[in-house]
Amino acid sequence: MARLFLFSIVLFSLIVFFAWNIEGALQHKEESHFMRELRRRHGHGHGHGHRQHGEGSLRPSDCAPRCSYRCSATSHRKPCMFFCQKCCAKCLCVPPGTYGNKQVCPCYNNWKTQQGGPKCP
Repeated sequence: MARLFLFSIVLFSLIVFFAWNIEGALQHKEESHFMRELRRRHGHGHGHGHRQHGEGSLRPSDCAPRCSYRCSATSHRKPCMFFCQKCCAKCLCVPPGTYGNKQVCPCYNNWKTQQGGPKCP
């Protein structure tokens, strides 16, 4: 009788464990699909990353591709990339486009050099 009771508890525990794992896997799959759809709908035109613009909207790993696009139209690519990545690391934001639009990222826009000029390209 004790063996049957112990077997029942182990079997019940396994069923609960597997049901919990399946539910977690399905929930993760649904969230992944949701996030892919969200990124698809709210992505932006130049194809670098999928997050919206705005202060703190990037991860540090997003800075290099965003800055690469931001600096793609300048003849001063190396200094542009250096300062853009420095600004992105601090602000976690890079304005859209290759020029202007700094109002989207106030931290990026308001960081000035010692002479009072813009620090971020």
